[in-house]
Amino acid sequence: MLEKLKEAIGLFEEVMIFGAEHVLRSVDVEIWQEYSPEQIQALKILSASGPMSNGQLATVQGVHKSAVSSRLKKLEEKGLVSSVKDPGDQRAKLIAVTDAGIELLRRSDAAIYESVEGLFADEITEEELDAFIHTFRKLKDILRFKEL
Repeated sequence: MLEKLKEAIGLFEEVMIFGAEHVLRSVDVEIWQEYSPEQIQALKILSASGPMSNGQLATVQGVHKSAVSSRLKKLEEKGLVSSVKDPGDQRAKLIAVTDAGIELLRRSDAAIYESVEGLFADEITEEELDAFIHTFRKLKDILRFKEL
């Protein structure tokens, strides 16, 4: 089991590295010329998780808080994120994605899905896709449970 897990992790890492490289090379969307992958990732995290502090976002992205502050400042200037009060601590601020940020993510995701669909069409069966979805849903549930 341990050897299979090591192989699975290695394969996952390779797919993430080469998949990201392929998408960045092949998808020509004006969004990606204006915003960095790290800024898009910050929007995705905030969209999926809901409002969070700069520190929480820095932890999730694995970077220093100052890097996140710089990203968020640019996104806020473009109207893609905004500060909201933390309901648990009225003195604290959380960062939330705006409707404009959600729309930008929608356009970015559409370009990614189109690229990936073209790459994998006729290469992956529906059964293989179902197995992939099942496995990643399970992993997501395990990871979310571990966060609690």
